[in-house]
Amino acid sequence: MNDVTSFPPMELLAHQTDLWRRGVRYLDTLRERADNMLEHERAGKPPLLDFDYETILDGRRLERPANYALLRITRVGEECLENCLDETQPPVMVVDPRAGHGPGIGGFKQDSEVGMALHEGHPVYFVIFFPEPMPGQTLEDVQHVLRRFVETLAERHPGKPPVLYGNCQAGWAITLLSADCEGLVGPAVLNGSPLSYWSGESGVNPMRLAGGLLGGAWMAHLLADLGDGRFDGAHLATNFESLKPANTLWQKDYQLFADIDGQRERFLEFERWWTGFYSLSKDEITAIVGNLFVGNQLERGEFEICPGCTVDLTRIRNPLVIFASSGDNITPPHQALNWIPAVYPDTEALKAAGQRIVYLLNPHVGHLGIFVSAKVARLEHRAILESVSELNDLAPGLYEMKIDNPTGDPDCHKPQFQVRFEERRVEDLDYPDQTPAFEQVKALSKHNVALYETFVGPWVRLVTTPWSAEMLRQLHSARTDRLMFSERFAPWMGGVKWLVERVETTPTPVDSSSPYRQWETLMSDAIASNLELAGTVRDGFSELLFTGLYGWAWPNGEKRLPISKRQEIRHA
Repeated sequence: MNDVTSFPPMELLAHQTDLWRRGVRYLDTLRERADNMLEHERAGKPPLLDFDYETILDGRRLERPANYALLRITRVGEECLENCLDETQPPVMVVDPRAGHGPGIGGFKQDSEVGMALHEGHPVYFVIFFPEPMPGQTLEDVQHVLRRFVETLAERHPGKPPVLYGNCQAGWAITLLSADCEGLVGPAVLNGSPLSYWSGESGVNPMRLAGGLLGGAWMAHLLADLGDGRFDGAHLATNFESLKPANTLWQKDYQLFADIDGQRERFLEFERWWTGFYSLSKDEITAIVGNLFVGNQLERGEFEICPGCTVDLTRIRNPLVIFASSGDNITPPHQALNWIPAVYPDTEALKAAGQRIVYLLNPHVGHLGIFVSAKVARLEHRAILESVSELNDLAPGLYEMKIDNPTGDPDCHKPQFQVRFEERRVEDLDYPDQTPAFEQVKALSKHNVALYETFVGPWVRLVTTPWSAEMLRQLHSARTDRLMFSERFAPWMGGVKWLVERVETTPTPVDSSSPYRQWETLMSDAIASNLELAGTVRDGFSELLFTGLYGWAWPNGEKRLPISKRQEIRHA
């Protein structure tokens, strides 16, 4: 590589000028992100859908209220949908994840799940939720409201059970709904949805270890109490960001800085959704963490959504489509699929139950890419929606969905790409089993929660006030890190806004072939590599610490037990 000191001075001057220009525009983008965040909050955090809609049913006004509402998509830009819907198609109900952020990720641009469903002629409904839960809201209340939504669609579209589309957390929510609404719902599509919470690959999926390293679910109780009965979704967003320190601390911002002209609008569009933090009630978050993420009770048939009401996944009769990705470190294929052998000991048991389960694997897309990527929407989601009628015709069993000759063309239809359903065996889903260690985590969690609620929780609730809870919410780092660039809190950012109007007239940005720009890229890659290494070391240490605390008796924390033996351990 050439010595940088040998490069012409004028080229160095051009690069320094470009650095200054990009720096000013970068700061102005952060200023606009903060202003967008404040504007969204002042507007009441409405759903970020790129489609017109009308409210069909508000769950807050039902006899058992929950902060959900059912919308009907009515218009795309200037096009009214009434003239382009296919009356033979069943309705599609898209449910977004309530996992810290607001609704809209399934339809916040044209090439999305909503957009693809409309393109195929389906009447489309979208389930949103509001920023704050109803007082005392529980998971049972949510399921009751979602069932009312399904019943409403059955009335509006008789004889056409709706296709349920669930993203992440919403995937296990519609799984519960499917078990409760036999005969009312059509195929359910679970996108990046965890149902087998103890599964994962050592050194690759560290999030599943968090409950054990924190001593169980007591932390969720504490944070909800400090929030005056509400759990701030910013905590969940921070957990997600901590998984990839290189991206969070450097790559995301450098990519914006390096291509500020090309990335600005995309960055602002996504951050408008990412920075809209929504709350859950204490009853909801403690039930989710204690019973699902720490207790893993869903796949084991032990989850009581209400007293005396245990969720039984074997009651599900509508076809299931499971869409997972090997590049997803939040919900890896292990968590998306490993519940199947837990519920159905072998292939014959699945067939005897009359159930059809189809899974589709993407080799590399990340967790959010499953819902957000336009490329994924135009291929995988389009293929799923075009194959809805075929799902009902499959014989009972397990299948892998294969897509051949993809075009990526947003206007393509079959047979420009072809879909095959290849039969698989439940016995082939032989993911590493780590049940004994997580059973110890579950027992410790129950003990610590009991100690907290007996000796600590009453004092925390006594000293917590609505004012103190709101103060903690506003001082959360996920908010302050963004709002510090707003003119409201940093008046000097007005100078950046003034500067950026002058920089717009500066010369063309330095070409990427410039040696100085190449040196800049090398420095960025070095920083990212070091942060990735730090994350890998941290995750490896977490694995070692977890192993030391809860003791795996096999190398690398993995042991491949026969399916029958796993059943004995799980149900002992």
